[in-house]
Amino acid sequence: MTPSVPRLAAVVLVSAVAGAVNAIAGGGTLLTFPALVGLGVPPVIANATSTVALWPGSLSSMWGYRGELSGARAWAARFALPSVAGGLAGALLLLVTPETTFSAVVPWLVLGATVLFMVQGAVMRALRARIARDAAPSPAPGDARSPRASEERPPLAALLLQFFVAIYGGYFGAGIGILMLATLGFSGLTNIHRMNGLKNWGALCINAVAAVTFVVEGLVNWPVALAMAVGATAGGYGGSRLAQRVRPERVRQAIVAIGLGSALWLAVERYAGEREHGAAGATDRRALLPPSGAPRAASGRA
Repeated sequence: MTPSVPRLAAVVLVSAVAGAVNAIAGGGTLLTFPALVGLGVPPVIANATSTVALWPGSLSSMWGYRGELSGARAWAARFALPSVAGGLAGALLLLVTPETTFSAVVPWLVLGATVLFMVQGAVMRALRARIARDAAPSPAPGDARSPRASEERPPLAALLLQFFVAIYGGYFGAGIGILMLATLGFSGLTNIHRMNGLKNWGALCINAVAAVTFVVEGLVNWPVALAMAVGATAGGYGGSRLAQRVRPERVRQAIVAIGLGSALWLAVERYAGEREHGAAGATDRRALLPPSGAPRAASGRA
C-alpha cells in the first residue's frame, strides 16, 4: 500500500525531528516508530522499514569513529561475529512472529527502550567513574594508548552478551547503544572513544544484516523508507547546528515523556482494539443463536 502524500509529508517531518534529536541527545527511534504506527503502517512493517531507512545513519556514525578502531582490530573482528549472528537471529525471529503477537509486545518494547534511554546517563556516569578510578600512569589493557591494544581479544562473556544484545537489535533495536556500551565497559575497556567506535561498529553489523533480511523478505515500505531517509538526513544536519544552542537534558526529558506516552498509547490502542474485537465476536456468536422462544433443534438422542 502506497501512503498518501500528506502521510509521506508527516513521515518526513517526524523523521527530521528524530534526526535532529539523534544529533543532540539520541533516542530518535522512540519518535519514528510510534509515529509510523500512528500513521497506519503495520508494526512489523514499521519496524523493518525504520531499520532500513536509518541504516545509513549507522554507516555515517561508524565512519566518524573509524579512527578509534585502528588499535582494536582484534576486538572489532571478533565483535562482528556475534553482532551479525545475533542480528540475523533477531530479524528471523521477527519474520516468524505473527503480527498480532508483535503488536501485543510493541508497547512493552517501546517502554523498555524508553527505560534504557532514561538510565543511559547514569550508566555513562558510572562507566566514566570506573574509568577514572582505573586510570594509571601505565596504559591499561584495551586503552587506546596501549601498544598491545591491537593484540587484545574480547573475553568470551563479552561476545556472549553481545550475541543476546544483537538478537534484540535485529528484532527491535531501540536502545541497543547503551546495552553495548555497558557490555564493553563491564568487559574491561577503559577508553570511551574506543567503546563508542566499537558500539557503532556493532550497530552497523546488526542493522546491516537485519536490513538485508527485511529487504529480501519484502517487508520494507519503500516510499516511507525514502521519506524517512530524506527527513532524517535534513534533521541530522539541522540538529548538528542546534546542538550547541539547545540543552541536551531538556531534549532527553522530552524524549522520555514522548516514549512513555507512546508506550501508553500503543497499549491502549492494542487492548482497546482487542476488547472491541472480542465484543464483535460475541455479537456474531449471539447472532447465530435461535431467537428467544424459537423451538430448538432436536438433539438426536432418544
